[in-house]
Amino acid sequence: MNLVWERLTLSSLPLKEYLEGSYLHKLTVGIFKPWRQGSVLMQWGDTIAVGLLSLVYGFAPFVTSSLMLVLLVAAIGFWVLLTLCDDTSAVNIPYVTPVHVLVLLYWLVAAVATALSPVKSAALKDLVVLSLYILLFFVCARVLRFSRLRSWLITVYLHISLVVSVYGIRQWFFGAEALATWVDPESPLSKTTRVYSYLGNPNLLAGYLITAVALSLVAIFAWQGWIRKALAVTMFVVNTACLVLTYSRGGWIGLVVVVLAAALLLVYWFSVEFNPFWRTWSLVIILGGLVAVLAVAIVFVEPVRLRVVSIFADRQDSSNNFRRNVWDAVLKMIGDRPVIGIGPGHNSFNKIYPLYQQPKYTALSAYSIFLEVAVEMGFVGLGCFLWLVLITFNTAFVQMQRLREIRNLEGMWIIGAIAAISGMLAHGLVDTVWYRPAINTLWWLMVALIASYWRPVNKAI
Repeated sequence: MNLVWERLTLSSLPLKEYLEGSYLHKLTVGIFKPWRQGSVLMQWGDTIAVGLLSLVYGFAPFVTSSLMLVLLVAAIGFWVLLTLCDDTSAVNIPYVTPVHVLVLLYWLVAAVATALSPVKSAALKDLVVLSLYILLFFVCARVLRFSRLRSWLITVYLHISLVVSVYGIRQWFFGAEALATWVDPESPLSKTTRVYSYLGNPNLLAGYLITAVALSLVAIFAWQGWIRKALAVTMFVVNTACLVLTYSRGGWIGLVVVVLAAALLLVYWFSVEFNPFWRTWSLVIILGGLVAVLAVAIVFVEPVRLRVVSIFADRQDSSNNFRRNVWDAVLKMIGDRPVIGIGPGHNSFNKIYPLYQQPKYTALSAYSIFLEVAVEMGFVGLGCFLWLVLITFNTAFVQMQRLREIRNLEGMWIIGAIAAISGMLAHGLVDTVWYRPAINTLWWLMVALIASYWRPVNKAI
């Protein structure tokens, strides 16, 4: 059974040996190494790379998708230059991890789906965009290997998310004009302010803040010193409050999953330091407290109660009814092209969906990332995506245990990444804001964060 699991998760795959024998690796990586040795600028290559990534994550909530693509191209271009200049004899040469293998496989499936797409030109445009996001993963996975750079990039994101959350809370107090019909006009909540901050949409803001809540929660334990811990607590409270005020039901589901996942892993991490009482009852107390808070909010806070009840209203709620009709059409699309899909991206979806949609139910996506992957790349793509998630989680758990044994607080960021990815997937069950640049870049950042901790199985700690 262990052998099957190792093969399924690629845990024992001899990746380093493969690279050492790869002609492609030898002909590309390090070919400009002599130039790098004489360049003052390239001696600071990884620092410059994290600076470019800081621009990507610093501007993500505030700028258009077009400008985001420009920033992505700049960061990726510099990563290519760094790779060509790498010292292949260095001890800290970047590893290719099992996560890298599945990310590359995911891209290859997307490329095949593009080649076989009934709307090839539209699919090709979105394949280029997907390629940029996947290359962003490679950039992040390289830079985040260094603890100092990892800490810097996480700190940049958390401070930016704090600015976003503060502005969102300000909208709650002073009001904000709804830019679309986000609540059923006949609902008692039709006049309730749903904050959207700089992102222009409450659901998008909720998706953006899921990662912020996860990382700010673990920062309470990872950051040293009372001032830093107080800042982390402030970030966690403000980010959580702003996410709640989006009144995004999918975002609330993601929030609950984030807190549950983080609580479980934090209890596991600190359990070796607990006395017998807390080792037995800590998890029960935390889960009981969370359930109590949720129950009090549902019973005594009317807007919360109405939004929670609407989750189970099925087609009686206009938003639920809209999604159900879109899902019905999407399932028919999947049924007609179940193996490899219609091709990646919303351009392909927009070309094909009108042929299946029910009258008056136009949509730009499938309103579920799992259905979206299936309709874009078929069950082959969905299987690859789920395999990527499995390997990412397995890598995270293995490396978290390694760091737990030596009591290295860097493991806190792995806990945060696991919680963030879990929350994104939970939110993604009923929405596709995951595909927007501000959130998609965060997804690949979290996957890269986990990959950056990877060590070969036979490597000594």
